[in-house]
Amino acid sequence: MPVKTQRYIAILSVVLFLAKMLAWRLTHSVTVLTDALESIVNMVAGFLGLFSIILANMPRDSNHPYGHGKAEFLSSAVEGTLIMIAGVLVIYEAVQHLIVPHKLQELNLGLLIIAACGGINFLAGKYAETRGKKNNSMILISAGKHLQTDAYSTIAIIIGVVLLLLTNNRYVWLDSVVALCFAVIIMITGYKVLRKSISGIMDETDVVLLKEVIKVIQENRRPQWVDLHNLRVIQYGSMMHVDAHMTLPWYFKVIDADREVHALEALIKSHFKNQVELFIHIDGCMPYQCKLCAVADCPERQHVLQQQLEWTIDNLWADAKHGKEKEG
Repeated sequence: MPVKTQRYIAILSVVLFLAKMLAWRLTHSVTVLTDALESIVNMVAGFLGLFSIILANMPRDSNHPYGHGKAEFLSSAVEGTLIMIAGVLVIYEAVQHLIVPHKLQELNLGLLIIAACGGINFLAGKYAETRGKKNNSMILISAGKHLQTDAYSTIAIIIGVVLLLLTNNRYVWLDSVVALCFAVIIMITGYKVLRKSISGIMDETDVVLLKEVIKVIQENRRPQWVDLHNLRVIQYGSMMHVDAHMTLPWYFKVIDADREVHALEALIKSHFKNQVELFIHIDGCMPYQCKLCAVADCPERQHVLQQQLEWTIDNLWADAKHGKEKEG
């Protein structure tokens, strides 16, 4: 489904680009040109996103043991760079028109075309974002937000053209001023997209995702899950990787430990509704952890339960068992 949705977005981006170029040719407005230039970004990003979704959904192989999900981040990085380049081009064109003003034409027809494109962009963006959230697709979510941002910025363009109409085309410089303001918005958007993609390539912690994973585990933890530490969560495309060290009662048999790992996997899968790959290292509990252990009928207990440790983002990332500092 994400591939089909992205294919529609790519085709739509070509249609809207041609429509905006027509509006620019009719009006000779640099503000309209800025919108058309950003549509080039939408068009390139649309087809690049389509390729990236196809690549990201390919199964892992010997050359890519973690799958191909990072293709989404590379696609977003290119998209962010193109957006910033478009912003620079807009600034150049706006300054040129300030120096040598051009008379604007056919503003009424151009306004109608741009308004129609803006409305279509918003509806398509909303749909793409909804499908992206449902299918855990970063590309669709990013594309949806980008299209909606494009629609919002179209409002600024419409305002600029309306001002020119109201002033009977006397203040042509307004066209360039609005374009410059729009260029700043474009470059900020490009920076945000590029920043997010680089953080994904560098495996920067997704704090929101990590907190949600911890919340799910904390609220559904079993008494025999004595401790959890060295937790790392990374999402590439539709695949979420979870690494952790889980402490279980030391006397558990292998089959018992296997059952607990599968229970944790089922818990995460049932909540996130996507592919999950777990790498769990099993540790046996130590005597000092009895004070944190909630196993009611433990035959090897050496200390009474004082308080079960509440797992949080601050105490689960370190590669160290909890409870040792309380010993003695």
